[in-house]
Amino acid sequence: MSSVELRKVDKHYVGYHALKTIDLKIEKGEFVVMVGPSGCGKSTLLKTIAGLETISSGQIVINGRDVTKEEPGDRGIAMVFQSYALYPHMTVAENMGFGLRMANRPKAEIDAAVRRAAQILRLEEQLDKRPKQLSGGQRQRVAIGRAITRSPEVFLFDEPLSNLDAALRTQMRVELSSLHAQLGSTMIYVTHDQVEAMTMADRIVVLNKGQIEQVGSPLELYANPANLFVAGFLGAPRMNFIEAKVETVGAAGVTLAAAGVPELTMADIDRTGLATGDAVTVGIRPENLRVVEQAGTQMVSFPGQVRLVEHLGRETVLYLDAAPLQTINSDSGTGNFTLQLNKVSPVSVGAGLKIGFDIGDAYLFGADGRTLTPRKPVAST
Repeated sequence: MSSVELRKVDKHYVGYHALKTIDLKIEKGEFVVMVGPSGCGKSTLLKTIAGLETISSGQIVINGRDVTKEEPGDRGIAMVFQSYALYPHMTVAENMGFGLRMANRPKAEIDAAVRRAAQILRLEEQLDKRPKQLSGGQRQRVAIGRAITRSPEVFLFDEPLSNLDAALRTQMRVELSSLHAQLGSTMIYVTHDQVEAMTMADRIVVLNKGQIEQVGSPLELYANPANLFVAGFLGAPRMNFIEAKVETVGAAGVTLAAAGVPELTMADIDRTGLATGDAVTVGIRPENLRVVEQAGTQMVSFPGQVRLVEHLGRETVLYLDAAPLQTINSDSGTGNFTLQLNKVSPVSVGAGLKIGFDIGDAYLFGADGRTLTPRKPVAST
């Protein structure tokens, strides 16, 4: 039995279709992360599961029970928001036990639940303090503890780490993943941060314009994006895209023409609906681009000039102008490439480089955005 199931869920506001026929099954104990650009519907979808938004049509099922018309408090869920929403006049223990007190639970039960949550979250020494005496990470743990004390069937997280600094975000990612492993609970997590999605999720749900683009494990989505949108959204730095046209379509693949590079031949391409003259897009991840001295037979190479260098310690990111290649990486739309080197590089701004990639590492997307290249192997974990 699925822990949470969304069946053809639609949400309309006046003049705006926020969620479009959402079908999704989340298994018991899964950690599912929803990602997408601002306005894609991920927070709206989370609020419909919580009962904070009423859906226009469809059905929401939690642990086999239709909760579509139930009140939030009756759905067996607990939600943690971006804002800690702690009562400043209450102690940590009082904040964590607030929901149970409102439910008129016995004091002994409340105290036991608070102690258990405090032990899980390492807050035993903070129970008598008030929120203003805590760090940001501790306050967020209190908010999570308040959810734990209710023993919900499903935890819902709406960008809970957005208010934390970089170091605390990293720490809390580890703590939330450990919490999930310890509790074994179903967790649905909304974020705009793809690092959180890639590191925490069992499965990622990518949303765009109110609809699901793709669902899968982090590495599966990274290696095998279903379309141009998913390919461009997952990955930091993002995938490089080159505009091209189809020259020939044959049994062994397709031949492409792109300004600034030699003729490209890509094998085993899905040729459904593909014809000579079609506009297509070639994609290549920054880590698959490299500086070359002499191109091999399977390598596509072209000159570029370094515009910006980012030294990130164990890696270096280069931003290059490779005109006349036509790319869709920026507003200018011309010749901008990102190259990621897994080492410290002495390259400086203004340097001229020859860069290239193996054709087997490239992706091909049709005019409709659909991925046409065969499935790539997924790295083992």
